[in-house]
Amino acid sequence: MIGEKAPEALARLQTEFAAHIRDPVNVKPPDGIEDRRMGIYRDLFFNNIRNFLSSNFPVLSSLYSAEDWTRLCRDFFTEFRCHTPLFPEIPREFLKYLQDTRTKRETDPPFMLELAHYEWVELALSLDESDTDTLLVDPQGDLLRAIPVLSPVAWPLVYQYPVHHIRKDFQPRAAPDNPTYLLVWRKADFQIKFMQLNQITLLLLQKMKEEKEKTGQKLLNEVAQTINHPHPDKLIAHGETLMNDLREKQVILGSR
Repeated sequence: MIGEKAPEALARLQTEFAAHIRDPVNVKPPDGIEDRRMGIYRDLFFNNIRNFLSSNFPVLSSLYSAEDWTRLCRDFFTEFRCHTPLFPEIPREFLKYLQDTRTKRETDPPFMLELAHYEWVELALSLDESDTDTLLVDPQGDLLRAIPVLSPVAWPLVYQYPVHHIRKDFQPRAAPDNPTYLLVWRKADFQIKFMQLNQITLLLLQKMKEEKEKTGQKLLNEVAQTINHPHPDKLIAHGETLMNDLREKQVILGSR
């Protein structure tokens, strides 16, 4: 524009360039740039996002046709404003888009958000910066009489759909009567592990996570009361064995 200063002209060009890259159908490219050159950038930016989402959400992407998955990625690219420049955070931003911005399409399965969250958890745990080495824990401590310490990179999860079983030939159209309880955790060697839980184990882990000043016996007593268990002593004995097993798996780090 006539009279426009160089910094202002550059800022305007960058804004127009980014707007067109984000939504090439509805936003025209900046003046004076050959469309062939713009096409290189259009493809480069979008393909990077689509490929990254496909690799981080392999099951979800497999449930769509190639055309529908590309359209979903394009919708995210066009409609959502990410709040971080960090590439590894894109899957978290994609989850926010699915939860807060996206209007459900006919091609979206009913379990889409839960499945996306389940697939994101593995990446989230691999990047989690929690340091288990600095925690004041006795690895061989008494988990029943002392306070058991749950690993900060052990996440008990509840889903309405059996997300760990969903695949191309198993896509439930409605949530089953009973929710799915899962545990995902990171071991010391950074392996990510998955395990299905029953209600008692889920309640114990949730209480361990939320009530960090109670002994294992107190926590198990509360679990027995919550589910009205007819034989609390048997549940406590079973619970002690369970906690020791979870310690072997590095879900529980020890006691304090």
